[in-house]
Amino acid sequence: MKAINEIKDFSAEFKQNWLQYLVLFTGISVLNQFVFIPFFRYITTFVLQKGAIPFVSLSNLEIILTKHPFVALALLIELAALLFVIYSQFALLILVIKNQFDVKESLSEYGQCLKHFRLGSLLLLAIYFLLIVPFANIVFRTPLLAKLKIPQFIVDYMTRDWILLTILVVFYVVIFILALHFLFTLPIMVLDKTTTREAMKKSASLMKKSWRKVLGFFITLGIIAILAMVINSVLAYLLQLLWDIFPNELALILATINLSLFQVISELLLIWTSAISLLFLIIIKITTKEEKLPNASHNKAIVTPIMIIWIFAIIVNGVENVFYLTGIDDHAPVTISHRGVNDKNGVQNTIEALKKTAKFKPDYVEIDVHETKDNQFIIMHDENLKKLTGVDKEPKDLTVKQLTQLTAKEDGHRGKVVSLDQYIKAAKKLKQKLLIEIKTTQHDSKNFVANFNKKYGQTILKNKYQVQSLDYTAVKKMQQLNSKIPVLYIQPYNLTYPHSAADGYSMEYSTLTSDFIWQAHLQNHVVYAWTVNNTAEMKKMMYEHVDGVITDDVAKLNTTIEDFEGRKSYAERLLNYMTAFPILD
Repeated sequence: MKAINEIKDFSAEFKQNWLQYLVLFTGISVLNQFVFIPFFRYITTFVLQKGAIPFVSLSNLEIILTKHPFVALALLIELAALLFVIYSQFALLILVIKNQFDVKESLSEYGQCLKHFRLGSLLLLAIYFLLIVPFANIVFRTPLLAKLKIPQFIVDYMTRDWILLTILVVFYVVIFILALHFLFTLPIMVLDKTTTREAMKKSASLMKKSWRKVLGFFITLGIIAILAMVINSVLAYLLQLLWDIFPNELALILATINLSLFQVISELLLIWTSAISLLFLIIIKITTKEEKLPNASHNKAIVTPIMIIWIFAIIVNGVENVFYLTGIDDHAPVTISHRGVNDKNGVQNTIEALKKTAKFKPDYVEIDVHETKDNQFIIMHDENLKKLTGVDKEPKDLTVKQLTQLTAKEDGHRGKVVSLDQYIKAAKKLKQKLLIEIKTTQHDSKNFVANFNKKYGQTILKNKYQVQSLDYTAVKKMQQLNSKIPVLYIQPYNLTYPHSAADGYSMEYSTLTSDFIWQAHLQNHVVYAWTVNNTAEMKKMMYEHVDGVITDDVAKLNTTIEDFEGRKSYAERLLNYMTAFPILD
């Protein structure tokens, strides 16, 4: 009950100064979207290009550190600058709200904060931001912090084994406790003008007394926010059911207004949640010193530009909504079966699973190819055979004849390990196109890619197959050897703008952004999203116009595409949008 009363009080303050809050949060969002994010992406891309490095990943991190020290130094400086920008944004948010929108006073206090800022604080701030990302997304959803996340494929992998799942759960519990422990670090740094280390100590001390109050408040606020979004969604949908009764032209106008209004209300709810959260953090901190918030200062210097931005954004969004509601920009992605299975209907990368999966008519079946001891090619994903076959060896340790005598077991199914020759033969009979992933290891022969192209290049072209690889060297080599073969570069992270020798990108869906897709399309490069198994995420990827979806459940993807594109009523289209972009997503 106390948390509800506090939310009521903060909401009254928000209502009184809603325009200032709108200007504040919109201004920072605009700066992020059109200044900071493009700036850091272009800087990263520029630095990597100058060092002739196409990407940054775990596979080439050691090479960058040892052979490209200046690139590594530049990237570290950029990371430090990014952390400083994130710190500055949160600091200014806190100060502007604390000073009730007196910008001059807030900038003056910010300058005092910088006097206590040390370069050594950046490492502690990096740890702090990693810890409080879940809370930060409640307090203020910034795309800069959104990048600090564990890609979904890692989470999915760890949930498949109970030991790994236990480790993951323990990890999240520890992170949650530490995040709660140090939640007030940044507000204390800003309000007390102190160092990061000292602020962490004070935060830990404050949370010992207030953790129940803090948890209770944020849980209550979260429930209220979700209920408000549910009501917004239900009302918009029910209203559209009524509007759909009218003639098509009028129904379209009303649908566009309805969807635009739904989006505006959703954004305002997010701003309200952010404002209430920050007010709570500020109040709980300053009340320990018996201070109070000053009266609001109505600075109207930047209100007009921000309102113009909102009006412009609503108009642009309205046009996009018309395209979406009428289906003008509908584009069904190509469907790709991940490792040749459909909802665990067989052992991955086996012909038995291929035959079952081909019945669902995916555009492509994705398979993984390793080099064998005798420089042949076997269908296998893992670098070790033990998980599927019980044999504790790598594909490179055995000949293709020895490997094809093994039996793989998975999800209650059995299947023979097969060579690429055997798999292609079966795929031809089924008239099934393939997306072949080249899996490389440090034990491969120097001519691995050349041998692969020599043996299968013409077959790939004739049957309109595609190739992809996580190894950029392999991607570049394939392009040099056979430029007519479509080759995609697999990326588990999205750090830069698309720039490579590849014909397209296969991107982990949870880090994929509409900005990346747009940039890739400007270069006539396709973008595939992997591995998408959730209906809502499938719809989101289609809404963002990905060219292909790689999934473990082709049947679900087929149904989702039919549902997404087949729904003709505007109410159903609106419901699709809500599914693609869930509550508070």
